[in-house]
Amino acid sequence: MHVITRKRLNEFAQKHRNTRVSLEHWYRLMKRSSFRSFAELRTVFPHADQVGKLTVFNIGGNKARLISAIHYNRQKVYIRAVLTHDEYSKSKWRK
Repeated sequence: MHVITRKRLNEFAQKHRNTRVSLEHWYRLMKRSSFRSFAELRTVFPHADQVGKLTVFNIGGNKARLISAIHYNRQKVYIRAVLTHDEYSKSKWRK
């Protein structure tokens, strides 16, 4: 899948160094995968959740949440936000 944009991952990892390895792992898995549906995605990422039209990934065992819009038909993943657990809990990202 084509991940747009890796810049958000790098920026978050710069601020929160304890997430760098987990974010890199997520990126590598997404790049080499070709998911056709959310059900297929859950075989690799069993803790991913759908929230409306967005897919939320748990990164590094509750260290961060990665919010994305996935277009399975075009094989594109748009990273909407990478948030700490506290930022995610405030729900401002849903607007």
